[in-house]
Amino acid sequence: MKLHELKNVPGAVHRKKRVGCGEGGGHGKTSGRGGKGQTARSGSSIRPGFEGGQMPLYRKLPHRGFNNYNFRTGYETINVGDLAKLDASVTEINAETLRQAGLIRSTDSALKVLGDGEVTRAFKVTAAKFTESAKAKIEKAGGQAIVAE
Repeated sequence: MKLHELKNVPGAVHRKKRVGCGEGGGHGKTSGRGGKGQTARSGSSIRPGFEGGQMPLYRKLPHRGFNNYNFRTGYETINVGDLAKLDASVTEINAETLRQAGLIRSTDSALKVLGDGEVTRAFKVTAAKFTESAKAKIEKAGGQAIVAE
């Protein structure tokens, strides 16, 4: 099977709905827009939550509470298996060396090392957090896992 030989399953492709082309087509007269009024006009749209002038539900309900999203601690994550992608000359790893290698996006967030993959070389890794398995794998390979403040 080649890409140019692919065909749709029968019934998967429907012809375009032609509205306003007579009653025989099934979409004549009002062209599927119902009766008269605001929604029947072209270019018309009613904003979400609008209830025809009635007090909308989102304004009736109380808006109280606290959201922690703005105060959360964001982490850049990396697996120990990805550390093998670094040059053999690199022995000390921190957020800046990982950003330069293209393994994380920014150094603004704290770095967390996860334990997926295997470590074959000894590294001195500095990060904000380590999972237990990541710390164990780094130290088993003869490296150090240093928790930075």
